[in-house]
Amino acid sequence: MTRISVFGGTGYTGGHLVAEAARRGHEVTSFSRTLPEQRVDGVRYEQGSLLDETTRRAALEAADVLVVAVAPRGDMEGAVRTGIAALAAEAEQAGVRLGVVGGAGSLHVAEGGPQLFDTPEFPADYKPESLEMAGALDDLRTTGTLDWFYLCPPAGYGAYAPGEERGAYRVGGDLLLTDAEGNSFIGGADFACALVDEIETPAHRRARFTVAY
Repeated sequence: MTRISVFGGTGYTGGHLVAEAARRGHEVTSFSRTLPEQRVDGVRYEQGSLLDETTRRAALEAADVLVVAVAPRGDMEGAVRTGIAALAAEAEQAGVRLGVVGGAGSLHVAEGGPQLFDTPEFPADYKPESLEMAGALDDLRTTGTLDWFYLCPPAGYGAYAPGEERGAYRVGGDLLLTDAEGNSFIGGADFACALVDEIETPAHRRARFTVAY
């Protein structure tokens, strides 16, 4: 059993993550700015923000692995990178492994090719948060001894396209994964499965990876 804390544990990614981790018997604590009405059995829910030092300390004390699943949008735009950087320094001191869920935007569309957020098809409205999360990845790469991983979803991912659970996924590195038809997609449950698999059996230490069908 691993003690897992999740920032953003009531969102789309975080909600799937806490449910999958609890299903597998881990000790899970969700941290979010508002508490949910519906809760997963066995998960402890705490109210607090990634930007609050006291909350970050509590999350670290409750964890062997801490995952950030907070998007830099709305009133969090421009603040998530700073919060992750502070948390990374604290996690390094505490000896806690840190996982960060990024976006697909920073993935390259081909070997030696542009990043997804620099292609003409990428929605302009999503570019600021993609750039912020790419910056958070850059920050992680400058840390000294912190044990971290950074997981990017494929291009088609989110509550708008939940899909059906397949119980399988492919793993990639810095390149956007697509299928034979050019689709880049994964459902929330299988993305959470990839996250918990990485927590249980670390395969990407101080590295970014991606998953898709």
